[in-house]
Amino acid sequence: MRVAIAGAGAVGRSIARELIDNGHDVLLIDKNPSAVKPERVANAEWLLADSCELSSLEEARLDRCDVVIAATGDDKVNLVTSLLAKTEFGVPRTVGRVNHPNNEWLFTEAWGVDVNVSTPRIMSALVEEAVTVGDLVRLFTFRRGNANLVEMTLPEDSPYVGKPTGLIPFPENCSLVTILRDGQVYTPGPQQPVEAGDELLFVVAADVENELESLLSPTQH
Repeated sequence: MRVAIAGAGAVGRSIARELIDNGHDVLLIDKNPSAVKPERVANAEWLLADSCELSSLEEARLDRCDVVIAATGDDKVNLVTSLLAKTEFGVPRTVGRVNHPNNEWLFTEAWGVDVNVSTPRIMSALVEEAVTVGDLVRLFTFRRGNANLVEMTLPEDSPYVGKPTGLIPFPENCSLVTILRDGQVYTPGPQQPVEAGDELLFVVAADVENELESLLSPTQH
């Protein structure tokens, strides 16, 4: 997979190293000459250019990229980069970094963003996931599918403790993805029981989240 990353700061370089380690081809783009230091990510391609300029993106050959990640520290730049990548070059997948939570509402498909990544939201979700029992915690939003990845730590008083998943009447548009228990990952087959303290991961439509939460943890609400 070929990935272009706009923004060669600490965030962009970290993403680049991870993707290269996973076998992908990476191009780092930055308009700041002091940020373009190929020795920092030796196996990446580098381009000194402004990702908001159409000519720069043509030079970067974005039409050959599978993914564009707008990872600069400026939300306006990330939005423009995502929009150009999607509308002018038909990039299949765009990811936009949200620096300021108040701007998160802009990072949608209307601006060419398939997936937005907000560090404050992720940190908040991880804190909630670590300390809450019996509440659904939204971890990730799938823009194209109008669905979310959510987590619940099953409380002791759930009516389904000890029951196999096949006997739990999950709502429509809801899928149990995996069960995490004592550091192990369990496949949620119909005979697999759930236990108090299990971390349950679901992909679920946003409009049935409350129904799922009330089903598994009715006494918490």
